[in-house]
Amino acid sequence: MIRFVVTFFLLFIISLYGADDFELLKRADGYAKSSTKANQFRAYNDYKNIYLRALMNEDQKLKICALEGIVKCGTKLHIDVSQYSDELEKLQKESSTVKKQKKIKQKQSSDIRVSSSHKLKSIRWRDGRLVLSFDKKLRNNQINYFKLYDTKKKVYKYVFDIHASMLTKSQTLKKQNIDKIKLAQFNPTTLRLVIQDSAQVSISFKKENKQLIVNMVPKAGKKYSQTPEAKSVVSPKRLDRNKRIVIDAGHGGKDPGAIGYKGYREKVVVLQIAKELNSILKARGYTVFMTRDDDKFIRLRNRTKYANRKKADLFISIHANAVSKKQAHKAYGIECYFLDKSRSSRAKKVAAQENSADMSEMDFYGKQSFLSTLNSHNIVASNKLAIDLQRGTLASLRKKYKNVKDAGVRPAPFWVLVGAQMPSVLVEVGFITNPKEAKRLVDRQYQKRMALGLANGVERYFLNN
Repeated sequence: MIRFVVTFFLLFIISLYGADDFELLKRADGYAKSSTKANQFRAYNDYKNIYLRALMNEDQKLKICALEGIVKCGTKLHIDVSQYSDELEKLQKESSTVKKQKKIKQKQSSDIRVSSSHKLKSIRWRDGRLVLSFDKKLRNNQINYFKLYDTKKKVYKYVFDIHASMLTKSQTLKKQNIDKIKLAQFNPTTLRLVIQDSAQVSISFKKENKQLIVNMVPKAGKKYSQTPEAKSVVSPKRLDRNKRIVIDAGHGGKDPGAIGYKGYREKVVVLQIAKELNSILKARGYTVFMTRDDDKFIRLRNRTKYANRKKADLFISIHANAVSKKQAHKAYGIECYFLDKSRSSRAKKVAAQENSADMSEMDFYGKQSFLSTLNSHNIVASNKLAIDLQRGTLASLRKKYKNVKDAGVRPAPFWVLVGAQMPSVLVEVGFITNPKEAKRLVDRQYQKRMALGLANGVERYFLNN
């Protein structure tokens, strides 16, 4: 009660004198500079009066100035000012946080004044790093990076504010052992990338011309999740791709395709791989169609008709190779073919085998004449696609499997590719007659790795073309 009366009295005195805060502070600072004990007491009392006024007016800045004076003078006078000191430390921390937030807002406001003509073209993973590609060269003041810790949710957030805009809607990306990655349009001129995790993450980034490359590595101590192989093959969507792809699983129904080691059937194996590829490409944002998604027979010429009707950007036909029992142990490897008249007897032989179900009514010269009149404008593009699919598949499989043979990219007169109005390729995923390769071809994990490689080949083709 006594303390309340004293406080009220002091406030009453201050109000009577009507002393200006600035004048009081100036006077207190003058006393505080003196070396005499009497002036130190005067300064101490003035600072306490200023502190009371700051409390009444809820003036945070004045409160900090007063507390600094109280602690400084009180220490010289050997007065216990621990309570004031604790409060000062707390207010200074709060003030520092407010200043940081203000600087961030000012920088963001400054960034808004920069031209927002930059557009995000694509996002993809490359060697474990996130690569954001833009249509123009990035400037230093376009990227603002900062870190936050959410005390309620107990998560770390690593934030990139990029002065640019997206071409499509927000995306949630995936990376093994990172809890959440989100990319969204924060405001009309700011693209925000947020990397969130329950543990600290080591973040580094660099600008390379039109690209922002972000590397994120969980620090030691995080419990790594055992992500199944099936989940690891699904990569984030490419934001600039509104492409349509038709996947053709070879043979089907009454046409089993090649019968290989232990009676494995080509039509079953290629359908399983085609379905895996379908899932991965859809997860990456492509529009995907399948000529067949079950065991049914479709005439070869109707497969490209279907792709044309769907206005596909790519046509990928999946098959498995075969040879006689005498050669079964020797022949193995992955091949990619694009449509062209071939002088290679090997290519002609493979094509004849795949064409047999639907070309018996045409003689050799009829086939060659027909091939020479169609699809010539897509030969170069199809050749490039075949190279990218071959490279992607080999790279994916060789990460986990030994002795994966590159059997090459070749032109061949495949009937299934005739008439396609888009780049088209036939992939021979291996020899179903080879004991070792056949065992791999029926293994679901191998099929997933194969499909992942094909999907990466598609990504590479679109990136380069």
